[in-house]
Amino acid sequence: MRVVVQRVTQSQVVVDGQVVGKIGRGLNLLVGIAETDTPSELDWMARKCLELRIFPDSSSGRFNQSVQEIGGELLVISQFTLYGDCRKGRRPSFDCAATPTKAEDLYKQFVDKLRQSGLRVETGQFGAMMQVLIENDGPVTLILEREAE
Repeated sequence: MRVVVQRVTQSQVVVDGQVVGKIGRGLNLLVGIAETDTPSELDWMARKCLELRIFPDSSSGRFNQSVQEIGGELLVISQFTLYGDCRKGRRPSFDCAATPTKAEDLYKQFVDKLRQSGLRVETGQFGAMMQVLIENDGPVTLILEREAE
């Protein structure tokens, strides 16, 4: 499982000209599910996203607070292209990405785990062509990866 974590001042996702998810200060999460992923990776990844201290505190300005501690919001967007392998040729191979059925199931479980935090969690639309508008704060962008155990 791969997640691109972006600290944002705001973010939104648009499908067919309609805003389907929109947040203010918090995290934009681009989520890729591998064919080998199982539900066990979801717990670790959700906890990591919620507890990652990447927001500055008011006194030192250092990364001392998590999205939970600031009461931030999350926009979670499925993105199978995170498993695009570009090492050979000129066209990415997506052989390692999960099938749409498996990916959608695990993606929904991941969103449910994030919602258990009590924070506001918005999503994109699985499988749709989406336009994602991200106002990256910092910019702060990190890549989290958890291999299937």
